[in-house]
Amino acid sequence: MGVGDVSKRILLGRKLRSAQLGETLLPKRVALPVFASDALSSVAYAPDEVFIMLSLAGASAYVWSWKVAIAVALVMAAVIASYRQTVHAYPSGGGDYEVATVNLGRTAGTTVASALLVDYVLTVAVSISAAAQYAGAAIPVLHDHQATFASAMVLLLMAMNLRGIRESGTFFAIPTYAFMVAVLGMAVWGFIRMAEGTLPDVESADLHITPDPSYEGSLTTFALLFLLARAFSSGCAALTGVEAISNGVPAFKRPKSKNAATTLLLLGMIAITMMVSVIVLAKQMGLRFVDPADLDRLTYADGTPVGHDYEQNAVIAQIAKAVFSDFSPAFYLVVVVTGVILVLAANTAFNGFPVLGSILARDGLAPRALGSRGDRLAYSNGIVFLAFMAIVLIVIFNAETTRLIQLYIVGVFVSFNLSQLGMIRHWTRALATERDPQTRRRMQRSRIINAIGLSFTAVVLVVVLLTKFLAGAWITILAMGFFYALMRGIRGHYDKVELELRADDGDSALPTRVHAIVLVGKLHKPTLRALAFAKASRPNVLEAVYVATDPAETTKLVDAWEKLNLGVPLKLLHSPYRELVNPIVAYATEIRKANPRGVVAVYIPEYVVGRWWEQLLHNQTALRLKGRLLFTPGVMVTSVPYQLRSSQLAAERGGRGKRRVRAGDLRLGQVDDDRSDRTGSAH
Repeated sequence: MGVGDVSKRILLGRKLRSAQLGETLLPKRVALPVFASDALSSVAYAPDEVFIMLSLAGASAYVWSWKVAIAVALVMAAVIASYRQTVHAYPSGGGDYEVATVNLGRTAGTTVASALLVDYVLTVAVSISAAAQYAGAAIPVLHDHQATFASAMVLLLMAMNLRGIRESGTFFAIPTYAFMVAVLGMAVWGFIRMAEGTLPDVESADLHITPDPSYEGSLTTFALLFLLARAFSSGCAALTGVEAISNGVPAFKRPKSKNAATTLLLLGMIAITMMVSVIVLAKQMGLRFVDPADLDRLTYADGTPVGHDYEQNAVIAQIAKAVFSDFSPAFYLVVVVTGVILVLAANTAFNGFPVLGSILARDGLAPRALGSRGDRLAYSNGIVFLAFMAIVLIVIFNAETTRLIQLYIVGVFVSFNLSQLGMIRHWTRALATERDPQTRRRMQRSRIINAIGLSFTAVVLVVVLLTKFLAGAWITILAMGFFYALMRGIRGHYDKVELELRADDGDSALPTRVHAIVLVGKLHKPTLRALAFAKASRPNVLEAVYVATDPAETTKLVDAWEKLNLGVPLKLLHSPYRELVNPIVAYATEIRKANPRGVVAVYIPEYVVGRWWEQLLHNQTALRLKGRLLFTPGVMVTSVPYQLRSSQLAAERGGRGKRRVRAGDLRLGQVDDDRSDRTGSAH
């Protein structure tokens, strides 16, 4: 085993057989943190965005905060209920993409796929960038290197997921459950103190908010509605990640659809409870919260601005600090697990994106490499591609969450709408052929649920586009268009290649003649072996070809060739400019032109070496030549290997590296024949 293989085993673990795929499937207790961390982590920033939007009209607008929270909760409940129908109807894991493709056509399915791809990349970029900003605030040395830190965290998540979703899920389960317990415990204790009349104010309660100039004075009805729409659209960031479960149904243990639906219900209940609790507590505790870029609007009682040096803690941090004023360890627990969950939120995308990529690869809309499982039975290429795209986005936007968040949730609500529309058509088609009354009632109920979900998500999409388009949503729409065009282009390429490669009667016809040429660099053992192999293939014409660049060396080679009397003519290609590759390509092309129905077979002697650095010293001309000949019609290239001593030593070292025979290996058929013979004879 080489150094590269050893490093791979250390990072990723031992290989898994295809038959062990069932061992990687997730029970509900592990699936919940794996697929729900994105939606749950939105509790760490969705309430902040709601209060930031409402603060534009001053602290008096906070009276609407709990109503905005209820509106977001209703939308989430409708979406959760709708996706429970999806996982039952489409348990294969295609999620929104499969629903849209089957029921609305290829165009709608590709649109959904492009939206989901963008959303998954943004999920990683936003979550990791937010975590990097927390780290920059806690560790000053990282403040100017947040993009680098965020990129490193993406690479760490990539490595964890390359080990397989079950192992990464188990690793991520503890902090995700800790986040749930910490935030829900904070909420319960806060409501208990509120019932007792001892609920304290948060640290910002004594501050005042100066309204934004565009919202000063009495708000008109239109201005108020637009403000609430902006707050609502920002709060709907809490819905991102909900669709990941419908895309990841194949990762669940059996019964897959039932377990996925149960996990989806648990996700909805927990996320709604946490988000509404945080917003209600923040309002009751006198929170004052503005955009970090507008700290000048936050003033003390005497009207003095707090200044840009003021440390405005996140909403959850302010609540926890006040609620646990008598028990600081609980406060630190809440803050720490909240920061951790922002990193782990990206794990949802690392589980959903590769599955979607494999389905797109199967349908010819993505490179087929995305559909291949790695050593650990994870879709390794999809994981690596997602990490690369997220790092590119992080570097471009310098890990600034405020800029990235404006690109968020547009894609996911596009997929929500098309998915719900597809599900309505699915149930309508099913009802046209179903005759069982009980089944029909169930289908009609499911159609009503999906219709309600469509109406809710359609309203949200319109609101999001109206309030976020100029703020950055247009970039997301452009990215979706790019992925859409790319996928259609890939599908068109695969269709053309399939049509071009389709076998017909003419493909079985034999060539009229085979003109074989053996490349000669020196007259030594590799050359003689190549000549022998070429003779064994019995071509119609066989000749050796030497590119003459040095007269003295050419004369020496010709004399040696004549002395050996090999029975094969030696063709000299004169190269006044000392080129080696072009003369051979030109000669092979001329032979092909002289006989268009014939084949030119080029035999290239090559050294087989055992050390990586030896490869740099040999075969470079052969590699360049093969690369050129591959594009020459009617030319076939054959490499004739000659094993040097170093390659034999490498093979012997590899043989000594085989694992030892263990008890039970013979019974399980995991012992080579020669080993089993020796074991049997020993007994």
